[in-house]
Amino acid sequence: MSSSAASAPTPDFRTEAQSHLGDLIALRRRLHANPELGYDLPFTQQAVLDELVGLGLEITTGESLTSVVAVLRGARPGPAVLLRGDMDALPVEEETGLDFASTNGNMHACGHDMHTAGLVGAARLLAAHRESIPGSIIFMFQPAEEVEGGAEPMIAEGLLDAAGVPVIAAYGIHVEADERGRFTAKGGPLMAGFADLNLTIHGAGGHSSQPEATRDPVPAIAEVALALNTMTTRSFSIFDPIVVSVTQLEGAQASNVIPDSAKLTASIRFLSTDSLALLQERVGEIAENIARAHRCTAEVDFRLGFPVTVNDPDETTTVLGRLGEVFGTDRVVEMEHPRMGSEDFSYVLQKVPGTFVFLGVTPEGIDPDAETNHSPRVQFDDGLLGDQAAALAHLAFTRLADEVG
Repeated sequence: MSSSAASAPTPDFRTEAQSHLGDLIALRRRLHANPELGYDLPFTQQAVLDELVGLGLEITTGESLTSVVAVLRGARPGPAVLLRGDMDALPVEEETGLDFASTNGNMHACGHDMHTAGLVGAARLLAAHRESIPGSIIFMFQPAEEVEGGAEPMIAEGLLDAAGVPVIAAYGIHVEADERGRFTAKGGPLMAGFADLNLTIHGAGGHSSQPEATRDPVPAIAEVALALNTMTTRSFSIFDPIVVSVTQLEGAQASNVIPDSAKLTASIRFLSTDSLALLQERVGEIAENIARAHRCTAEVDFRLGFPVTVNDPDETTTVLGRLGEVFGTDRVVEMEHPRMGSEDFSYVLQKVPGTFVFLGVTPEGIDPDAETNHSPRVQFDDGLLGDQAAALAHLAFTRLADEVG
C-alpha cells in the first residue's frame, strides 16, 4: 500500500466544529425543552433523524426501542469504530429557570441532550471527510440508559454488526457537573456495576402487646440491615470495594401490629464479578443465620443491573494522549479512582475495547460542586458542544487511521 493511500492528514475537527456550534446548541435546547423517558422517545428520535438527513448515512431504527443507528462508510475499506450518545431524560421537575427549561415534569438532568447533540455534531464533522476515512463509523443513539438499559437490546438487534465489518473500538463522552472543559478518564474499571437486593424475613405476626406469641421479623430485619454495613468493611478489600446502601425497610402498616414478614431493599455497587459473588454468598449467610436466631426464615433476591464499566487500558492511554494533543494537556486528567455510579455503555465495552470519557461542562460563574448530575437545578454549558463533537470525531478518525499505518 502506498503511503498516500495509507494515511491522510487528520482534520482540524475542533476548528471545524465551531461552524456547527449554533445548530448544535439549538438542537440541544430543543431536546432539553422536550425531554422523554425510557425506551419510547418519539420526539427525540425524529429530531435525530431530521438532523442526519443529507449526510449520506445508512440509518436503521430500533424494533423494541426508539433507537437510531447510523453508519458512515468511508471511501476506503476498513473496520468500524462506534460512537455512542444516549438520549433519555429523568423524571425530575426542572428548577433551573432557563428560558428553554422543560415544563413536562421530566428533565435532562444528566446531560443526555448534550450527548445527543454532540453525537450529531460528530456525524456532521466526519461525513465531511468521508473520502479520507478507511473504514466505517457507527453512530449509536441510545434510549433508556437511565432505566433498565437500552444498550443491551440495541446490541441484540444488531448494533455491532451494523457496518458489516468488525468493530475495533468504541467511545463515548458523558458530560458532568465538573470543571468546565476538563476531560477525565482512566483505564480499567471506571464505573461500578450495580444490583438491587430485596430481602424478606418471614415470621409469624400478631398483636404488638403479645410479642412472645409471635415470631417477630422486625428485629431480625433491623439486625440484618446493621450487619450488612459491618460486613462490607470486614469482607472486602478497600482496593476492590463494595457499596451496600439499605434504602428501604418495610414492616406492618399499623403501629399495633407485628407483621408476618418484614422487607429490606438495598442498592449495591461493585467493581468486580468476584466481589459480587462473595457478596451474594455473605448476604445469604447473614440473612439466614440472623433469621434462624429469631425463629424466622430468610428469602434473598438479587437483581443484577448494569455490569462494571471497564475501559481498555491501551485504548485509554491513547485517548488521553490524543485529547491532550487537540485540547491541551491542561484540560486532560487521568482519574485516580473509579466512580461508584453505573453506566450501561458497559455492555458495549464488554464486547469491544474502548474508552468512556467524562467532560466537565459547568457554566462559567457557577460552582461545579453546587449541583450534581440528576439535580433539578444542574446546568450544563452547551457552548462546549463543539469540543464534545470534535473529540468524538477525532477519536474515531484517528483510530481508523491507525489501522492503515
